[in-house]
Amino acid sequence: MTIFKEIVDEEYLTISETKELLADIETERALDEDRELRYELARAIEHANRFAVLEPEESLELVDELNELEKIDEPTAYKITNLLPRDRSELRAVFAQERYSLSGDELDEILDIIAKYA
Repeated sequence: MTIFKEIVDEEYLTISETKELLADIETERALDEDRELRYELARAIEHANRFAVLEPEESLELVDELNELEKIDEPTAYKITNLLPRDRSELRAVFAQERYSLSGDELDEILDIIAKYA
């Protein structure tokens, strides 16, 4: 017997999309006077509000544009979109656990794409 539940579905979200979803939940909870925001939910809303820089549509456009690059997979594209690294060292940190490293030109290409949105 296991205490873990089965993963039925998995979907990547940007911080901006998460902020939008959490705002809907917050509004729903505010209408019901008997329901309070749990601590974890309040902290998640605060985090999303603080770090969401782009609009949800813009963040998805950035993910799509990053996915077009050869060495960026979907999870990495979402990670880059959520972090919006500003320079090579910040961007290298995203790729630190990968089995490959990017050249300076590849890093600059990614940073140029990010600069269009950030």
